[in-house]
Amino acid sequence: MNDRHTPPLLAALAVVLVWGLNFPLQKALFGQIGPVGFLGLRYLLMPFCAVALLCWRFGTRWPRLDRGEVWPLVRLTLVGQGLHLSLSALGMQGSTAFSASVLLACGPVFTLLILRASGVEKLSRGQVAGVATAATGALLFTSDKLLSADWHAGLGDLTLLAAAALFSYYTVASKPLIQHHGGVTVLGYGSLICTLPMLLWCAPTLATLEWAAQPAWVWTGTVWQVAGGGFVGWLAWGWANEKRGVARTAPLIYLMPLVAGLAAWAWGGEVFTLPKLLGAGVILAGVALAQFSRGNTAPRPVSPR
Repeated sequence: MNDRHTPPLLAALAVVLVWGLNFPLQKALFGQIGPVGFLGLRYLLMPFCAVALLCWRFGTRWPRLDRGEVWPLVRLTLVGQGLHLSLSALGMQGSTAFSASVLLACGPVFTLLILRASGVEKLSRGQVAGVATAATGALLFTSDKLLSADWHAGLGDLTLLAAAALFSYYTVASKPLIQHHGGVTVLGYGSLICTLPMLLWCAPTLATLEWAAQPAWVWTGTVWQVAGGGFVGWLAWGWANEKRGVARTAPLIYLMPLVAGLAAWAWGGEVFTLPKLLGAGVILAGVALAQFSRGNTAPRPVSPR
């Protein structure tokens, strides 16, 4: 292996490891302070991380948005950060860490469906087969809960799938803004925009939270989730993609459910049934097939506005 490719590979593997471990950690935080309490603490920290990120990238001269870009950024941020994160948290609360890691990995399938529905891209046979395989895996993955009439856990899984679909919409719709201003600008400004509405929504829960009674690991775990796994993790992942290429780095993300599952089994006591393991394998195989099959791109331009 070329030595210059080794640091990006190690960085990408480290990010996958951190993101995988974050699922059972987040589940443990929910058990202590609840999903809404966690989101409230997250958005108490987000403005500081966003300002630090923007200052690190641009100093004191932050980029200006065109007037016509402000409302699209606000709308996309409320969907891609606010609603997506809220549904992810509520869905994981009703499900498990391993289920969340697998179902949220369905994002590329929803991305292809959105591109197809918007007329930007026509799906190839391989992509259609991947979408069908992933859908079959999702049914198999949730079959034990549906057959046992565990509607609470089933609703949690459906909420996680809805969260994955919302993030896919954000990924597609924010592409023109990211191409125009860069990912750091969109992430930083979006985090600042989303802070106030999220804090208003979480305020009643934060007001009743017994702050002094929380153990130290709650605070360190929350800081790590936001700053470490969030901002630093995304920066490292972007750097690895830039150095190694997306095609060589993206497949590593499919190791994340494996890490999350092993961690949830070792530390969270999660039990895996045979339908769940088979369903997880079929889902990830379908997502990989859909993502890496060559598609047919339609000649339809996307306006940067």
